Amino acid sequence: MSEMKLHSESGERLYLTATERERFELISKKQDRETMSFALVLLYTGCRLSEALNLKVKHIDLENNTIGIESLKKRKKGVFRSIPVPERLNESLNLVHALRESKNKNAFLWKFSRMTGWRKIKEIMLLAKIEGPQATPKGLRHGFGVYAIANCEIPLNMVQKWLGHAEIKTTAIYANAVGREEREIANRMWN
Repeated sequence: MSEMKLHSESGERLYLTATERERFELISKKQDRETMSFALVLLYTGCRLSEALNLKVKHIDLENNTIGIESLKKRKKGVFRSIPVPERLNESLNLVHALRESKNKNAFLWKFSRMTGWRKIKEIMLLAKIEGPQATPKGLRHGFGVYAIANCEIPLNMVQKWLGHAEIKTTAIYANAVGREEREIANRMWN
């Protein structure tokens, strides 16, 4: 397995910053309803593209404001993690996908391919003026981890659980963020 990195071989950042995440969210909300819901699930859960595309109606818990993500990198099927999300996200998912009225709880939320999903995220990145190697679905995932630790002070073990990492040392890489995120961490020490 290759080691997870937050920077490319040439030193470029591979994660979205807090301001890039804000721009991504703003532009996502201007897309068609299905694209918007897909992009916001990636933004708010940090899940992998294929994990989002695997979401079914039954995985959205409207009462608890959680989304059950099946961890597709595990060696066996049926390993889920529950990720808390803002109520507004679940309300949007309900409106876009008619979750409460759905007769088929096994229906997938999105019926497009992985490549189409990847292209949709890249289009939003372009419109949000996010350029560089971080402008990918994986950059969103890494941005989620960095944001949770640096901006929200979420404990590593919770971020580990939400991202579905088997080992805490994988999650700990997000504590190595640089730039604004690193300064925010350092500011907590100095203030």
